Order: sequence, then structure tokens, then C-alpha cells
Amino acid sequence: MRNVASLDRIIRALTGIALIAAALLSGLGGGLAVAPLIAVGVILTATAAFGFCPIYALLGLASKRNSAR
Repeated sequence: MRNVASLDRIIRALTGIALIAAALLSGLGGGLAVAPLIAVGVILTATAAFGFCPIYALLGLASKRNSAR
């Protein structure tokens, strides 16, 4: 079940892509300096792609309204 609304997904995707790009283009080489940026970027991009946020689910939150179908 999706719990992330469209605007939330767009923001997550753009932020995730920006973090990954910043890490890869920073010139820091790799290792511990860029690993957190890439990890957070991948998580944000994945939650945007799937429309599901596990943290929202654990806390009982949702930015998407459920449709009554």
C-alpha cells in the first residue's frame, strides 16, 4: 500500500538524485565521505519509486490520502 503522495515523491526523487550526483561529482574519491550521501540518496529515490516509506508506516503516517475504491 502506498503512503507517499505525488508531491512528496517528486521532492524525494529530486533530492535523492541531487545527493547521489553531489556525492559522485564532489571529487572526494569515495569511502566514508560519500557513502552517507549515496545511501540517503538511494533510500530517498527508492521510496519515491515505490511510493512507500517504511518510516511513515512505522509511525502510522501518510502523505497520500487513501481512495475509497
